[in-house]
Amino acid sequence: MRAHHRRGPAAALAAVAAVVLLAVAGCSGPAQGATGETASGGATLADSTPLADPRAYEGPSTAVVADAALDPVAQDPKPTLPATVKDAQGTTVTVTDTSRILALDIYGSTSRIVYDLGLGDHVVGRDTSSSYAEIADKPLVTANGHELSGEAILELAPTVIITDTSLGPWDVILQMRDAGIPVVVVDSHRGTDNIGGLVRQVAAALGVPDEGEKLAERTEKAVDAKIAQIAAVAPKDPADRLRIVFLYVRGQAGVYYLFGKESGADALIDAVGGVDVATEIGWDGMKPITDEGLIKAAPDVVLVMSKGLESVGGIDGLLERLPAVANTPAGEHRRIVDMDDTEVLSFGPSTADVLDALAVALYAPGSAR
Repeated sequence: MRAHHRRGPAAALAAVAAVVLLAVAGCSGPAQGATGETASGGATLADSTPLADPRAYEGPSTAVVADAALDPVAQDPKPTLPATVKDAQGTTVTVTDTSRILALDIYGSTSRIVYDLGLGDHVVGRDTSSSYAEIADKPLVTANGHELSGEAILELAPTVIITDTSLGPWDVILQMRDAGIPVVVVDSHRGTDNIGGLVRQVAAALGVPDEGEKLAERTEKAVDAKIAQIAAVAPKDPADRLRIVFLYVRGQAGVYYLFGKESGADALIDAVGGVDVATEIGWDGMKPITDEGLIKAAPDVVLVMSKGLESVGGIDGLLERLPAVANTPAGEHRRIVDMDDTEVLSFGPSTADVLDALAVALYAPGSAR
């Protein structure tokens, strides 16, 4: 069964956006892992040999999705329009034209959903987090990392915008509505508990509810199966499970955050059979790291985004900039796991593959990069 988590408040999502906006370099471009190599297809959990004791392992690893290709449930389905929906903010929106779609959020989730619904040919632009091969040549409508540009959006003349509250400034969204563009705001929460719901919201707004149901069911089934597969290789005794923290680091901006309860990282760590020690110590949301908090957490593994690790000069740079990390079991064993910025917290149709890649890096790191 999928883990279920209470939906985080909009303020928490706004905090994520504020943190990421400080990373002026953004998260676009090919990610480099702990070894400094550009990531490509990785091993799968099914083809890997798990460690007898994952807590005893020493050294870094990079989680790489084995197959990141899109898998649409239909080929250019014909939407039933007009489609009238009540969005996540309670606003009634009517969509009459899906020929020019913009799907925007800080995670890259909504654009991926549109592509996997089979409507990718109608997407006219992208956000920074949407950098997979099929969308990479589309014009960016975000600047300075994740800041919406009203001018860039209007130049693309979208007929519908799907977004959430994770991108800003919000005045840009209001500007688009004033310009007569239907804007559908979907759930901003990201976790293993609402992926299907998010898919259904996007599909309903675009007039393809049948394709949405098919994609939602396929995604939920894959996530459930993957969580069960991971549970079979993760230690059964809670005392033996990997204690994991998710750090958001951006060296060039001096940003060092610990992600805790209802940040999305907690759902990810739970799904891969780890102990989210930030939640364990009462760390809510996303807040600047404190030496005391990090040492108290005593993680076995530190999970980071690949470009974040790159921004601090790799593992040596991370330990130098955050000496508290060196005083944890993770730092002592150099047990740092990194993953592509645009994948690790995306929570969409590719979630099962993301979980698989993380499981390989955690439980069979000899097979990972």
